[in-house]
Amino acid sequence: MTKLTWHNIHPHFRLNGTFYTVEDLPEIAHTLLKEGREFERPLGNFLLDWVSPQPHLEVFTSGSTGTPKKIVVQKTAMINSAVATGTYFNLHPGHTALLCLPCSGIAGKMMLVRALMLGLQLEYVKPSSTPLKHTQTFYDFAAMVPLQVQNSLEQLIQIKTLIVGGAPVSRSLKTDLYSVSTQVFETYGMTETLSHIAVKPLGQQMPGVFETLPGVKIAVDDRGCLVIQAPHLVKDKIITNDLVALIGDTRFRWLGRYDTIINSGGIKLVPEQVEEKLSSLIHSRFFVAGLPDEILGQQLVLLIENEQISPTQLLQDIKALPTIGLYEIPKKIFCVSAFAETRTGKIHRQKTLRQLNRS
Repeated sequence: MTKLTWHNIHPHFRLNGTFYTVEDLPEIAHTLLKEGREFERPLGNFLLDWVSPQPHLEVFTSGSTGTPKKIVVQKTAMINSAVATGTYFNLHPGHTALLCLPCSGIAGKMMLVRALMLGLQLEYVKPSSTPLKHTQTFYDFAAMVPLQVQNSLEQLIQIKTLIVGGAPVSRSLKTDLYSVSTQVFETYGMTETLSHIAVKPLGQQMPGVFETLPGVKIAVDDRGCLVIQAPHLVKDKIITNDLVALIGDTRFRWLGRYDTIINSGGIKLVPEQVEEKLSSLIHSRFFVAGLPDEILGQQLVLLIENEQISPTQLLQDIKALPTIGLYEIPKKIFCVSAFAETRTGKIHRQKTLRQLNRS
Protein backbone atom coordinates (compact mmCIF):
# COMPACT_ATOMS: atom_id res chain seq x y z
CA MET A 1 0.00 0.00 0.00
CA THR A 2 1.35 3.43 -0.98
CA LYS A 3 2.08 5.63 2.00
CA LEU A 4 -0.23 8.62 2.12
CA THR A 5 1.42 12.05 2.10
CA TRP A 6 0.15 15.56 1.56
CA HIS A 7 2.13 15.64 -1.70
CA ASN A 8 -0.42 13.28 -3.26
CA ILE A 9 -4.16 13.46 -3.81
CA HIS A 10 -6.35 10.39 -4.19
CA PRO A 11 -7.47 9.99 -7.83
CA HIS A 12 -11.12 9.68 -6.76
CA PHE A 13 -11.07 13.03 -4.94
CA ARG A 14 -13.60 15.57 -6.18
CA LEU A 15 -14.40 19.06 -4.87
CA ASN A 16 -17.88 20.21 -5.90
CA GLY A 17 -17.71 17.75 -8.78
CA THR A 18 -14.23 18.64 -10.09
CA PHE A 19 -10.97 16.73 -9.70
CA TYR A 20 -7.87 18.74 -8.87
CA THR A 21 -4.28 17.57 -8.84
CA VAL A 22 -1.80 18.83 -6.25
CA GLU A 23 -0.52 21.22 -8.93
CA ASP A 24 -4.07 22.55 -9.45
CA LEU A 25 -4.76 23.31 -5.79
CA PRO A 26 -2.77 26.58 -5.53
CA GLU A 27 -4.71 28.01 -8.49
CA ILE A 28 -8.12 27.06 -7.12
CA ALA A 29 -7.04 28.32 -3.69
CA HIS A 30 -6.05 31.74 -5.09
CA THR A 31 -9.34 31.89 -6.99
CA LEU A 32 -11.28 31.24 -3.79
CA LEU A 33 -9.28 33.94 -1.99
CA LYS A 34 -9.70 36.55 -4.71
CA GLU A 35 -13.14 35.82 -6.12
CA GLY A 36 -14.79 33.53 -3.59
CA ARG A 37 -17.44 34.35 -1.07
CA GLU A 38 -16.42 35.15 2.49
CA PHE A 39 -16.90 31.57 3.73
CA GLU A 40 -14.74 30.22 0.88
CA ARG A 41 -11.64 32.20 1.84
CA PRO A 42 -10.68 30.00 4.82
CA LEU A 43 -11.02 27.04 2.45
CA GLY A 44 -8.60 28.72 0.04
CA ASN A 45 -6.16 29.51 2.84
CA PHE A 46 -6.19 25.92 4.05
CA LEU A 47 -5.56 24.50 0.58
CA LEU A 48 -2.53 26.79 0.22
CA ASP A 49 -1.23 25.68 3.61
CA TRP A 50 -1.82 22.03 2.74
CA VAL A 51 0.20 22.04 -0.53
CA SER A 52 3.06 24.09 0.91
CA PRO A 53 6.35 22.21 1.45
CA GLN A 54 6.10 22.74 5.22
CA PRO A 55 5.33 19.46 7.05
CA HIS A 56 3.12 21.27 9.55
CA LEU A 57 0.55 24.04 9.73
CA GLU A 58 -0.91 26.34 12.37
CA VAL A 59 -4.47 26.09 13.66
CA PHE A 60 -6.40 27.84 16.40
CA THR A 61 -8.37 26.19 19.18
CA SER A 62 -12.07 27.03 19.25
CA GLY A 63 -11.92 29.25 22.33
CA SER A 64 -15.15 27.81 23.70
CA THR A 65 -13.51 27.06 27.07
CA GLY A 66 -10.96 29.87 27.11
CA THR A 67 -8.91 32.19 24.93
CA PRO A 68 -8.22 30.69 21.48
CA LYS A 69 -4.60 29.62 21.16
CA LYS A 70 -2.44 28.87 18.16
CA ILE A 71 -1.00 25.37 17.94
CA VAL A 72 1.22 23.67 15.39
CA VAL A 73 0.00 20.34 13.98
CA GLN A 74 1.79 17.89 11.72
CA LYS A 75 0.21 17.13 8.36
CA THR A 76 1.06 13.45 8.79
CA ALA A 77 -0.97 13.47 12.01
CA MET A 78 -3.95 14.95 10.16
CA ILE A 79 -3.63 12.19 7.57
CA ASN A 80 -3.49 9.59 10.36
CA SER A 81 -6.67 11.04 11.82
CA ALA A 82 -8.40 10.96 8.43
CA VAL A 83 -7.42 7.32 7.92
CA ALA A 84 -8.69 6.36 11.39
CA THR A 85 -12.05 7.98 10.65
CA GLY A 86 -12.23 6.32 7.26
CA THR A 87 -11.48 2.93 8.77
CA TYR A 88 -13.97 3.26 11.62
CA PHE A 89 -16.84 4.44 9.39
CA ASN A 90 -15.94 2.23 6.42
CA LEU A 91 -15.44 5.14 4.00
CA HIS A 92 -14.26 4.18 0.53
CA PRO A 93 -12.97 6.06 -2.55
CA GLY A 94 -15.88 7.59 -4.45
CA HIS A 95 -18.12 7.98 -1.40
CA THR A 96 -19.87 11.33 -1.29
CA ALA A 97 -19.42 13.75 1.60
CA LEU A 98 -20.82 17.13 2.66
CA LEU A 99 -18.76 19.96 4.13
CA CYS A 100 -21.12 22.40 5.87
CA LEU A 101 -18.80 23.53 8.68
CA PRO A 102 -16.45 26.55 8.58
CA CYS A 103 -12.98 25.75 7.28
CA SER A 104 -11.60 28.13 9.89
CA GLY A 105 -11.99 25.34 12.47
CA ILE A 106 -10.41 21.92 12.75
CA ALA A 107 -13.67 20.10 11.93
CA GLY A 108 -13.94 21.78 8.54
CA LYS A 109 -10.25 21.33 7.80
CA MET A 110 -10.41 17.62 8.61
CA MET A 111 -13.35 17.08 6.23
CA LEU A 112 -11.10 18.40 3.47
CA VAL A 113 -8.19 16.19 4.52
CA ARG A 114 -10.45 13.11 4.56
CA ALA A 115 -11.65 13.90 1.06
CA LEU A 116 -8.13 14.56 -0.28
CA MET A 117 -6.60 11.44 1.26
CA LEU A 118 -9.48 8.94 1.12
CA GLY A 119 -10.78 9.89 -2.32
CA LEU A 120 -14.16 11.27 -1.24
CA GLN A 121 -16.36 13.33 -3.54
CA LEU A 122 -16.76 16.39 -1.33
CA GLU A 123 -19.40 19.04 -1.84
CA TYR A 124 -19.11 22.21 0.22
CA VAL A 125 -21.91 24.65 0.99
CA LYS A 126 -22.09 27.87 2.93
CA PRO A 127 -22.08 27.06 6.66
CA SER A 128 -25.52 27.79 8.10
CA SER A 129 -27.96 26.46 10.66
CA THR A 130 -29.91 24.73 7.84
CA PRO A 131 -27.21 23.10 5.68
CA LEU A 132 -29.56 20.77 3.76
CA LYS A 133 -32.20 23.37 2.95
CA HIS A 134 -31.05 23.99 -0.62
CA THR A 135 -29.75 20.59 -1.67
CA GLN A 136 -31.45 17.33 -2.67
CA THR A 137 -28.16 15.42 -2.93
CA PHE A 138 -27.60 12.21 -0.98
CA TYR A 139 -24.34 11.90 0.94
CA ASP A 140 -22.53 8.91 2.39
CA PHE A 141 -20.88 10.99 5.11
CA ALA A 142 -21.25 14.41 6.75
CA ALA A 143 -20.37 16.29 9.93
CA MET A 144 -22.58 18.84 11.71
CA VAL A 145 -23.01 20.66 15.01
CA PRO A 146 -26.15 19.89 17.08
CA LEU A 147 -28.01 23.04 15.96
CA GLN A 148 -27.62 22.03 12.30
CA VAL A 149 -28.88 18.54 13.09
CA GLN A 150 -31.89 19.88 14.98
CA ASN A 151 -32.84 22.06 12.03
CA SER A 152 -32.33 19.27 9.48
CA LEU A 153 -34.25 16.37 11.02
CA GLU A 154 -36.65 16.06 8.08
CA GLN A 155 -33.77 16.07 5.56
CA LEU A 156 -31.41 13.69 7.40
CA ILE A 157 -32.59 10.86 5.16
CA GLN A 158 -30.18 12.41 2.62
CA ILE A 159 -27.20 11.35 4.78
CA LYS A 160 -26.14 7.75 5.40
CA THR A 161 -23.63 8.39 8.22
CA LEU A 162 -23.52 11.61 10.24
CA ILE A 163 -21.08 12.64 12.95
CA VAL A 164 -22.10 15.38 15.39
CA GLY A 165 -19.68 17.46 17.45
CA GLY A 166 -18.78 20.91 18.68
CA ALA A 167 -21.19 20.79 21.63
CA PRO A 168 -22.98 18.14 23.70
CA VAL A 169 -26.09 16.64 22.10
CA SER A 170 -29.17 17.46 24.20
CA ARG A 171 -31.54 14.84 25.54
CA SER A 172 -34.38 16.19 23.37
CA LEU A 173 -32.29 15.95 20.19
CA LYS A 174 -31.26 12.40 21.06
CA THR A 175 -34.96 11.54 21.36
CA ASP A 176 -35.72 13.20 18.01
CA LEU A 177 -33.01 11.10 16.35
CA TYR A 178 -34.83 7.85 17.22
CA SER A 179 -37.14 8.52 14.27
CA VAL A 180 -34.42 8.89 11.61
CA SER A 181 -32.76 6.13 9.59
CA THR A 182 -29.40 7.90 9.41
CA GLN A 183 -26.53 6.38 11.37
CA VAL A 184 -25.72 9.20 13.79
CA PHE A 185 -22.69 9.37 16.04
CA GLU A 186 -21.80 11.94 18.68
CA THR A 187 -18.07 12.66 18.65
CA TYR A 188 -15.54 13.52 21.33
CA GLY A 189 -12.42 15.44 20.45
CA MET A 190 -10.70 18.80 20.26
CA THR A 191 -8.38 20.80 18.06
CA GLU A 192 -5.34 19.25 19.72
CA THR A 193 -6.50 15.74 18.76
CA LEU A 194 -7.32 16.81 15.19
CA SER A 195 -11.04 16.27 15.49
CA HIS A 196 -12.56 13.24 17.22
CA ILE A 197 -10.76 10.44 19.02
CA ALA A 198 -13.95 8.72 20.24
CA VAL A 199 -17.54 8.32 19.02
CA LYS A 200 -20.88 7.32 20.52
CA PRO A 201 -23.88 5.97 18.55
CA LEU A 202 -27.17 7.88 18.76
CA GLY A 203 -30.63 7.50 17.27
CA GLN A 204 -31.97 4.07 16.35
CA GLN A 205 -28.70 2.46 17.35
CA MET A 206 -28.32 1.39 20.96
CA PRO A 207 -27.56 4.50 23.03
CA GLY A 208 -24.10 3.93 24.32
CA VAL A 209 -20.92 5.41 25.63
CA PHE A 210 -17.95 6.87 23.81
CA GLU A 211 -15.66 4.32 22.19
CA THR A 212 -12.13 5.30 21.23
CA LEU A 213 -10.79 5.00 17.71
CA PRO A 214 -7.86 2.63 17.05
CA GLY A 215 -4.52 3.76 18.46
CA VAL A 216 -6.01 5.85 21.28
CA LYS A 217 -5.35 5.02 24.94
CA ILE A 218 -7.27 6.63 27.78
CA ALA A 219 -6.96 7.02 31.56
CA VAL A 220 -8.10 9.44 34.27
CA ASP A 221 -6.11 11.69 36.57
CA ASP A 222 -6.69 12.31 40.27
CA ARG A 223 -9.45 14.82 39.47
CA GLY A 224 -11.36 12.23 37.47
CA CYS A 225 -10.51 13.98 34.19
CA LEU A 226 -9.71 12.21 30.93
CA VAL A 227 -6.08 11.71 29.90
CA ILE A 228 -5.49 10.87 26.22
CA GLN A 229 -2.50 9.20 24.62
CA ALA A 230 -2.61 9.13 20.81
CA PRO A 231 0.98 9.12 19.53
CA HIS A 232 -0.16 8.93 15.90
CA LEU A 233 -1.89 12.28 16.39
CA VAL A 234 0.09 14.18 19.03
CA LYS A 235 3.43 13.40 20.64
CA ASP A 236 2.60 14.24 24.27
CA LYS A 237 -0.31 12.96 26.29
CA ILE A 238 -3.23 15.36 26.66
CA ILE A 239 -4.62 16.06 30.12
CA THR A 240 -8.14 17.37 29.66
CA ASN A 241 -10.60 19.10 31.97
CA ASP A 242 -13.36 16.66 30.99
CA LEU A 243 -14.82 14.66 33.85
CA VAL A 244 -15.43 11.08 32.71
CA ALA A 245 -16.30 7.64 34.02
CA LEU A 246 -14.10 4.97 32.44
CA ILE A 247 -15.75 1.77 31.26
CA GLY A 248 -12.90 -0.56 30.38
CA ASP A 249 -9.83 0.40 28.36
CA THR A 250 -11.58 1.85 25.32
CA ARG A 251 -14.89 3.30 26.50
CA PHE A 252 -15.98 6.16 28.74
CA ARG A 253 -19.01 8.19 29.76
CA TRP A 254 -18.60 11.98 29.56
CA LEU A 255 -19.89 13.76 32.66
CA GLY A 256 -19.01 17.43 32.19
CA ARG A 257 -16.24 20.00 32.49
CA TYR A 258 -14.10 20.21 35.63
CA ASP A 259 -13.41 23.91 35.05
CA THR A 260 -17.11 24.86 34.90
CA ILE A 261 -18.21 23.18 38.13
CA ILE A 262 -20.43 25.50 40.17
CA ASN A 263 -19.98 25.53 43.95
CA SER A 264 -23.28 26.81 45.33
CA GLY A 265 -23.55 26.75 49.10
CA GLY A 266 -21.09 23.86 49.27
CA ILE A 267 -23.00 21.81 46.67
CA LYS A 268 -21.01 21.07 43.52
CA LEU A 269 -23.08 21.26 40.34
CA VAL A 270 -21.89 20.11 36.91
CA PRO A 271 -23.51 22.50 34.38
CA GLU A 272 -23.68 19.93 31.59
CA GLN A 273 -25.66 17.52 33.75
CA VAL A 274 -28.14 20.25 34.70
CA GLU A 275 -28.41 21.33 31.07
CA GLU A 276 -29.26 17.80 29.94
CA LYS A 277 -32.20 17.76 32.34
CA LEU A 278 -33.40 21.20 31.19
CA SER A 279 -33.11 20.34 27.50
CA SER A 280 -36.50 18.62 27.53
CA LEU A 281 -38.09 22.01 28.27
CA ILE A 282 -35.97 24.50 26.34
CA HIS A 283 -35.65 24.37 22.56
CA SER A 284 -33.58 27.52 22.06
CA ARG A 285 -29.85 27.61 22.74
CA PHE A 286 -29.15 27.91 26.47
CA PHE A 287 -26.63 27.21 29.18
CA VAL A 288 -26.30 27.42 32.96
CA ALA A 289 -23.48 29.08 34.85
CA GLY A 290 -22.44 30.28 38.28
CA LEU A 291 -22.50 33.97 39.17
CA PRO A 292 -20.90 35.37 42.35
CA ASP A 293 -23.18 35.41 45.38
CA GLU A 294 -22.35 36.77 48.84
CA ILE A 295 -24.18 33.98 50.67
CA LEU A 296 -23.83 30.93 48.40
CA GLY A 297 -20.45 31.76 46.89
CA GLN A 298 -22.00 31.10 43.47
CA GLN A 299 -25.61 31.06 42.42
CA LEU A 300 -26.89 28.92 39.56
CA VAL A 301 -28.31 30.99 36.70
CA LEU A 302 -29.86 30.05 33.37
CA LEU A 303 -29.24 31.99 30.15
CA ILE A 304 -31.50 31.49 27.11
CA GLU A 305 -31.08 32.84 23.60
CA ASN A 306 -34.74 33.76 23.23
CA GLU A 307 -36.33 36.96 24.51
CA GLN A 308 -39.86 35.63 23.89
CA ILE A 309 -39.70 33.11 26.74
CA SER A 310 -41.42 33.94 30.03
CA PRO A 311 -38.88 33.40 32.85
CA THR A 312 -41.66 33.10 35.43
CA GLN A 313 -43.49 30.34 33.58
CA LEU A 314 -40.29 28.54 32.68
CA LEU A 315 -39.19 28.52 36.32
CA GLN A 316 -42.46 26.85 37.29
CA ASP A 317 -41.96 24.23 34.58
CA ILE A 318 -38.41 23.57 35.78
CA LYS A 319 -39.56 23.07 39.36
CA ALA A 320 -42.09 20.52 38.09
CA LEU A 321 -39.44 18.41 36.34
CA PRO A 322 -39.29 15.01 38.08
CA THR A 323 -35.55 14.69 37.41
CA ILE A 324 -34.49 18.11 38.73
CA GLY A 325 -32.84 18.37 42.12
CA LEU A 326 -33.49 21.18 44.60
CA TYR A 327 -30.06 22.72 44.06
CA GLU A 328 -30.36 22.40 40.26
CA ILE A 329 -33.19 24.94 40.05
CA PRO A 330 -31.79 28.25 38.70
CA LYS A 331 -31.89 31.21 41.03
CA LYS A 332 -32.28 33.56 38.06
CA ILE A 333 -33.23 33.21 34.39
CA PHE A 334 -31.91 35.65 31.78
CA CYS A 335 -33.40 35.76 28.28
CA VAL A 336 -31.14 37.50 25.74
CA SER A 337 -31.37 38.20 22.03
CA ALA A 338 -28.08 36.56 21.05
CA PHE A 339 -25.16 34.77 22.67
CA ALA A 340 -21.55 35.72 22.04
CA GLU A 341 -19.88 33.14 19.82
CA THR A 342 -16.41 31.84 19.10
CA ARG A 343 -14.92 32.08 15.60
CA THR A 344 -16.34 28.65 14.82
CA GLY A 345 -19.88 29.44 15.97
CA LYS A 346 -19.81 27.83 19.41
CA ILE A 347 -21.36 29.56 22.41
CA HIS A 348 -18.74 31.70 24.17
CA ARG A 349 -19.98 31.34 27.73
CA GLN A 350 -17.53 33.65 29.44
CA LYS A 351 -18.04 36.49 26.96
CA THR A 352 -21.82 36.08 27.14
CA LEU A 353 -21.67 36.32 30.92
CA ARG A 354 -19.51 39.44 30.70
CA GLN A 355 -22.05 41.05 28.36
CA LEU A 356 -24.78 40.16 30.83
CA ASN A 357 -22.90 41.90 33.63
CA ARG A 358 -22.53 45.05 31.51
CA SER A 359 -26.19 45.25 30.61
